[in-house]
Amino acid sequence: MAVTEKKILNRMYLVAGSLFLFALAVVFKLVTIQMVDGDKYRDLAMQRTEKMFTIAPNRGNLYSDDGSLLATSVSRYTIRFDAVTVKDSDFEAQVKPLSKALSGLLGKPTAHYERLLRKAKINKNRYALIARNLDYSDYMELREFPLFNMGPYKGGVIVEQKTVREHPLGKIAERSVGYERFDENGYATRVGLEGAFGQYLRGVEGKRMKQKIAKGQWKPIGFDNLVEPKDGYDVISTIDINIQDIAHHALLSQLEKYKAEHGSVIVMETETGEIKAISNLGRTEEGKYYERLNYAIGESHEPGSTFKLMSLVAALEDGVVDTSTVIDTEKGRWRIFDRTVRDSKHGGYGKISMGKAFEVSSNTAFAKMIHYGYKDNPKAYVNRLRSMGLHEKLGLPIKGEGEPVIRMPGDKGWSGISLAWMSHGYEVSLTPLQTLAFYNAIANGGELLRPRLIKEVREWDRTIQVFEKEVLNPAICSKETAAKVKQLLSNVVSKKHGTGHGLYSSQFSMAGKTGTAQKNYVSKDPDKLKYISTFAGFFPVENPKYSCIVVIHEPDKSVGYYGADVSGPVFKSVAQKIYANNPMVDEVESLDPTTKELEEEYEAYYAKVHKDYNQVPDVKGMSGMDAISILENLGLQVEVRGNGKVRRQSVSKGTDLKHVKKIVLELS
Repeated sequence: MAVTEKKILNRMYLVAGSLFLFALAVVFKLVTIQMVDGDKYRDLAMQRTEKMFTIAPNRGNLYSDDGSLLATSVSRYTIRFDAVTVKDSDFEAQVKPLSKALSGLLGKPTAHYERLLRKAKINKNRYALIARNLDYSDYMELREFPLFNMGPYKGGVIVEQKTVREHPLGKIAERSVGYERFDENGYATRVGLEGAFGQYLRGVEGKRMKQKIAKGQWKPIGFDNLVEPKDGYDVISTIDINIQDIAHHALLSQLEKYKAEHGSVIVMETETGEIKAISNLGRTEEGKYYERLNYAIGESHEPGSTFKLMSLVAALEDGVVDTSTVIDTEKGRWRIFDRTVRDSKHGGYGKISMGKAFEVSSNTAFAKMIHYGYKDNPKAYVNRLRSMGLHEKLGLPIKGEGEPVIRMPGDKGWSGISLAWMSHGYEVSLTPLQTLAFYNAIANGGELLRPRLIKEVREWDRTIQVFEKEVLNPAICSKETAAKVKQLLSNVVSKKHGTGHGLYSSQFSMAGKTGTAQKNYVSKDPDKLKYISTFAGFFPVENPKYSCIVVIHEPDKSVGYYGADVSGPVFKSVAQKIYANNPMVDEVESLDPTTKELEEEYEAYYAKVHKDYNQVPDVKGMSGMDAISILENLGLQVEVRGNGKVRRQSVSKGTDLKHVKKIVLELS
């Protein structure tokens, strides 16, 4: 009996000792957590309930050269309701007037919002969605609604802000305007002006504290940010929206007519290098066209006969020929090794001067001129081309400039026929903008400029940085050579034998060069043979104001493919409309019917823009850009949804302008 009691006591002592040791361990752990690791666990608890979030700043506005918006950031607000924080008495007193106010702002029946709010209250929902994508004025109005005006804690209103980028011109110049995007790893994709000048536009992030609530959702704490975001600077581009609109629609019309694969147009100011318009349109599988890729800057290709200008300048500078030098075109066929150079005219042109050879675009004349002129020293030809900067990129701030190709003897791909083929634009490669930069240099007397897309960076009314004209080469050739080829470029259009004579107008002058380059010419399958149609030049001839290039890829061969037929009319249309809008000579005796129609069209448009309205006009059916211009001139704030023509306007026509501050346009 005594033994049994002793065993029981021993077991009790063991249990009591274990409990005592366990209690000591608990106390030790509590002391350690409190005194040693307290800060660590307090921070961890805070992170799990409260967290600092970054707030994206408003990107700066991107403007055209006249101050019209190309891209702008707008704040959009999502409104939610925390039903738990609101007292029952406050909720019952305010739910009906709040529902009525929401109905007036958001459009749904009062009963809808009352049901939504009561359901949130019953379910103790701390994150009930009330509205998405409110603009700033609607958000400010909603903050003053019954209950919500009591703030986030007593009134339960939760406000989430996001910034979105909008393009008032819609799809026009979309690739040139571009974007800047960051993925989840922080890697950036930068396209167009938005990407090139992101360091000015993007601004500085702000900070805001949020509290974790049910289901992993985060609720902003209070109305105010801990660190306010700093908006980006505004960037003033060189784009002229009127010229951009002209270029876009002229290109679109021709692409549709010739069922082409894609094309681009660039208009540059001759003396400054400022790009006034840059349009890039590619075809979808459904046959529609949109701004798909920046072909004008990124697509390097064989330029064809537009490169004859570069070859002729090189030959004139090196004294290989003069414009009066006579060359035999040999019935339009000249065989060199195992290849034959052909002229587009069957039977050729006989013996002609190099000046006329340029005007009629004789391939055989140019192939013979460069081959015989440089065959003993081919490096001299290539070095001359390179001395004019044709082998180098223009060094644009926009990402993705295509690589020019001007091979040296001994490089891969060089052969005995290279001189002949390079002479008229094969075995070389340039982007449309690189080609235009050279033509622009001839137009201004020989000064090669870096094309510019930006004028200045501003913060409100303060200039941060001004971008001046950049000269890449003060003289790509002598003044004499520039004057000679400038006259030949004029003859291409003005002379009856010139390849561009179909574009001639007695009412305003143009100069330029046609180009028709073959694609896939190595293939023996005629169905795979495609064409690139080009026209590059400047206007007016007497005192060039603008240079322009039009490049159209893969037009339907059954409709046409020559540069004079496909790209030339786009060049002429652009020049005509710019001229009709802003004549570049002092006097005009008379206008031909086509120019009269263009002038009347522009007069009608500007009459609409500058008309004195007392009431909201009917803009349905108009293009989005035209409607925006008219309404903004009336002092209205315009919000655009979609692209294309105006399908619906939020304020009815005839409404007194005194009662309207903002109008929303829905485009189709």
